[in-house]
Amino acid sequence: MSAPARAFTMRHVQLLRALFAAVAALMITFSSDHSAPVGLSVFSGFVFVTALIQLLAAWLVLPAGSRWPYILLGVLGTLAGAVSGIPAWRSDDLFFIVVSTWAILSGGIELLAGIRSRRNADPLSRDAITVGALGVLLGIVLLLIPAGFVQEYTIEKAGTFVLSGIILGVGMFGGYAAILAVFLGIAGLTPKRVDTVTAVSESNDDTAAAEHGGTR
Repeated sequence: MSAPARAFTMRHVQLLRALFAAVAALMITFSSDHSAPVGLSVFSGFVFVTALIQLLAAWLVLPAGSRWPYILLGVLGTLAGAVSGIPAWRSDDLFFIVVSTWAILSGGIELLAGIRSRRNADPLSRDAITVGALGVLLGIVLLLIPAGFVQEYTIEKAGTFVLSGIILGVGMFGGYAAILAVFLGIAGLTPKRVDTVTAVSESNDDTAAAEHGGTR
């Protein structure tokens, strides 16, 4: 008999991460308020849920030797979500410090894990490398935005508006979440070579078991 299919796989992990990244992107996109409290509130919920998914993946999906990246990502996300989840602490400076630090560290962990798994011909390594690189890029971009930046601009027949560093920062996070949602959604819905390899392996095992049973 073939082994029962897992109810929770890496494909489900990717799709769940894509879902909550899309929720974060939509919340920021359709909010007229791009202040630090709003940005940190959305970020806190996003990293908390993502951390839970990653810890579940480490427990239910990944083999013992491959769990360390998702455990580290889960712990890091939980800490970042806890700090950004305290309303009294939500300021422009905290947004840039917490989000850029989380992005660089989490992106670096996922990038390193993807590079290491690529040596073992893991079909999911390319996804990890891409997601990790996106995180590192977000962190670098946020570091380049001055927290105190304020610039007025005028649109004819619309009026005068103010563009600030925090508006740019929250917008960048929203853009990152949108790109992440699209990429992971496509990755989760695309058949992976690992599925074919697993199916062939299970078929071979069943055939071998039947042959051994028939020769007894």
